[in-house]
Amino acid sequence: MISRICGALVVLLLLAGVCLAAEKPITDDAVYNQVRIKLADDPVVKGGGLEVEVKQGVVTLSGTVELEVQREKAAKVAKKVKGVKEVINRIELKNKSAGK
Repeated sequence: MISRICGALVVLLLLAGVCLAAEKPITDDAVYNQVRIKLADDPVVKGGGLEVEVKQGVVTLSGTVELEVQREKAAKVAKKVKGVKEVINRIELKNKSAGK
């Protein structure tokens, strides 16, 4: 009888520990900060000039880049950030003929 009670207490303590250890939801502000840092640090994207919006884990990227590879990499980098549910890529390519 005592062993059953002890077993039940152990199970309850384990369940309580799992519940307490469950991760807190990541805020949009935290996601925003991490996406900005990752984009700025990426050698391909060089994303300091890109705009980032986050609403309920959905990241919207906008601005302009020189190359398609930068546009694609920016979305890939943002998708890897913890808490990102979806990335909407509105980054446009600079029109190289505009300056001529």
